[in-house]
Amino acid sequence: MRVGSVTLYEGEDVRTGVTVILPSEADVGAEQLFAGCHTLNGNGELTGLEWVRESGRLTTPIALTNTHSVGVVRDAMVAYSVRGREDELSWALPVVGETWDGMLNDINGFHVRAEHVDEAIAKASGGPVEEGAVGSGTGMICHGFKGGIGTASRTVGANDGGYTVGVLVQANHGWRERLTVAGAPVGRLIGHDVVPDPTEATEPGAGSIIVIVATDAPLLPHQCRRLAQRASLGIARTGGAGEHSSGDILLAFSTADQHLPPSEIADESEPVTVPITMLVDSHISPLYHATVEATEAAIVNCLLAAETTTGRGGATAYGLEPERLLEAMKRFGGTA
Repeated sequence: MRVGSVTLYEGEDVRTGVTVILPSEADVGAEQLFAGCHTLNGNGELTGLEWVRESGRLTTPIALTNTHSVGVVRDAMVAYSVRGREDELSWALPVVGETWDGMLNDINGFHVRAEHVDEAIAKASGGPVEEGAVGSGTGMICHGFKGGIGTASRTVGANDGGYTVGVLVQANHGWRERLTVAGAPVGRLIGHDVVPDPTEATEPGAGSIIVIVATDAPLLPHQCRRLAQRASLGIARTGGAGEHSSGDILLAFSTADQHLPPSEIADESEPVTVPITMLVDSHISPLYHATVEATEAAIVNCLLAAETTTGRGGATAYGLEPERLLEAMKRFGGTA
């Protein structure tokens, strides 16, 4: 897997960007991956999910941006997916997700453009993923602190295959009083009088989170869907509840190479059947636990990586300082 981000931080009002996930070194349009999805609360968007539900496959890369830039990013992802296939009858239903960054960003200025998507793709690498106020997470706010992009991973034991689960979140959800870390309700101690909350006047819990779960375990589509569901528990462990005005959408896919032919109409050269490998269900629970823990950790990593940001109209989202978090956790008997 490779991830690339382009951050747009311009003047006083532009705090946005785009992040692209390339799920395979191969052309995912040709070497399709099993996938599944889940919606905790639907006040949000992740395009292309109807085909994921119908086919059980991920057929394009994944992109994330702000709410009002989904269209231009989707169009750019279509262009990327069909580029070089002008002689083929090709099509694409890109998976593009969003959360709203309008408090810190001039969201109606439509600053994300197609060339930014191309740049993010070109920058994508398999190295450490940029976290915090970067790329599509540049203008996001999480639990009243500066939010954005966060990642984490967990590996299950050798007896269950030794597989890895990796999670990337775009966290723009939650409210301060419910923030919980390692079981400690730290948000109650870090009040608005201690660290100002730019969302204080808005509806509690308003906002959204996109969670992308990837694993090298050989999962079938329904197993991927079950994995995506478990990411909801990681959101809950940090205090998120899928509130009424929150868009909490989760996608999981397996990077295991199943040698799947494209899911369009078959031609005479394609086989009628193909052998596939699946994880036995009696070994899937450790992957659930890994997904829950990695989602929780990705949200916390996002909070700790994101630096204080001032944006549109002077609005400021303050970063959660590690020392302040540790102090609050100790007061509740929590540990890092």
